[in-house]
Amino acid sequence: MKKWFAVIGDPIAQSKSPEMHMAWYEEANVDATYIPVHVKPENLEEAVASLKLLGASGWNVTIPHKQTIIPFLDELDELADKMGAVNTVVRTSEGKLKGYNTDGPGFVRSLEDVIGETQRDEPILLIGAGGAARGIAFALQMAGYCHISIANRTVEKARNIIDELGMGQALSMKEAEQQLESFKIFIQTTPAGMSTGNFDLPFSLEKFPKGAIAADIVYNPLMTPFLHAAQAKDATIVNGLGMFVHQGAIAYQHWLQSYPNTNVMIARLTKQLGGN
Repeated sequence: MKKWFAVIGDPIAQSKSPEMHMAWYEEANVDATYIPVHVKPENLEEAVASLKLLGASGWNVTIPHKQTIIPFLDELDELADKMGAVNTVVRTSEGKLKGYNTDGPGFVRSLEDVIGETQRDEPILLIGAGGAARGIAFALQMAGYCHISIANRTVEKARNIIDELGMGQALSMKEAEQQLESFKIFIQTTPAGMSTGNFDLPFSLEKFPKGAIAADIVYNPLMTPFLHAAQAKDATIVNGLGMFVHQGAIAYQHWLQSYPNTNVMIARLTKQLGGN
């Protein structure tokens, strides 16, 4: 029987997930389809019940439903439970709905696509302390990274994550700016630099160490102001497109028990977004 999957969110028209998953199904000769479903916040419970009733094998969850969907699921995996957020739902063989979060693991895979697995002992600075930073921090820790600090305008938010991690330090943006030379990997997790957002840098990169690694979770534009500034300091650059592709690939693996071709997809979407 043909399987079908979906992505739910509000808005949803801009999502590239349907195009990505449909290309993977075609490439692997999988008899499945993937559709975008526009779900308003007030209709979320009804939408989850409908997806289950209509036989969806699973679906992705995007803004603003990643936290609010949790009460309507039967169980969560460890990372989703720690994060308090879900971006992938799997319908199990028993018919239950299990929530996962593939964003953080997707970021780690995209980072290691570029830098390999040999730098897990290097000091990391996460910039921002929102949901994305939280997921990436826990995923990094689970992958074996052991020196993680977080800078945020509201230091208390950073401290809350650091306390749960049991490592690193919580810094103000000013403190981070003064200590930049003590870090090797920088991960920008705020919306700064999005094509529709604020283009201000979180802090001056005057003390940014030459030859460091700079990653941004934003993928449109591919080169954010943060990445441009870091590149001028001879940084190794990791844009946000790999995270987007790998989080989708991990969801695909949860649903279909195989890992799709991420390299071809990253190249395809890079070209669409004007990169090379």
